[in-house]
Amino acid sequence: MIQAVIFDFGNVICKFNNNIFLEKISQSTEKSVKELHDLIYNRSRLTQEYETGRISSQDFFAGVSELCNMDMDQTKFRRAFTQIFTPNENTFDLIRTLKPSYKIGLLSNVSEWDFEYGIKPISVFDLFDAMSLSFEVGALKPDEEIYYDMLKKLDLAPEACVYIDDLLEFVQAAERIGLYGIHYTDHRRLISSLKKAGIYPG
Repeated sequence: MIQAVIFDFGNVICKFNNNIFLEKISQSTEKSVKELHDLIYNRSRLTQEYETGRISSQDFFAGVSELCNMDMDQTKFRRAFTQIFTPNENTFDLIRTLKPSYKIGLLSNVSEWDFEYGIKPISVFDLFDAMSLSFEVGALKPDEEIYYDMLKKLDLAPEACVYIDDLLEFVQAAERIGLYGIHYTDHRRLISSLKKAGIYPG
C-alpha cells in the first residue's frame, strides 16, 4: 500500500531554464550563452561539486567567475543563478490534494542557493514531510544513497513510496531499490500513472 509520494523538484514542481542564468551573466563576460553553457556544465565539475556540498556557495561563485572571466558581484550572480524557476501550478495543486492522505517527500539534486532562494519560497514548501537534498546528503541522483536517505526520513519501506522524476535515469534508479517509479512528462500522464499505482487524486 502506497503511503508516500516523493517529488523531484526541477521540471516537476517548478520548471527551470538555465539559459536565463547564462544570459544574465553573459552581460558581464565576453562569452556567449553557448560558450558559458559548455564551460560551466560540460568542461567543469563546479555544478556537481556545488550540488553535493563539496564546495560552498562562495567557492562556486569564485569558480565560475574565474572560469568565465566574469566581472559580476556575488549578489547579482546569486540572483541570476536562482531566478530561473517557474511554478508548475498543476503540481502545486496535486501536492495540496495528496497531502491529507499521503506523506509528501522532496528528493532533488540541488545547491544551497537554489534551496534557499528557489525552493523555500514556494507556496507548498511547508507541505513536505521530508526532504533529501543532494547538497546536504552529499550524493547526487542516481546514487542510491540519496534515495535511502529519503526512505529513512519517511520511515517507510521502498514499496510504500511512489517517486516522480522528469529524468528516466533517476526513475529507474529508484525502481532498482524497490520504489514505484513514475516518469514525469506532463500532468495528464502523471495523474494516469498515479491512478495505476492506486492513488486517485482529486
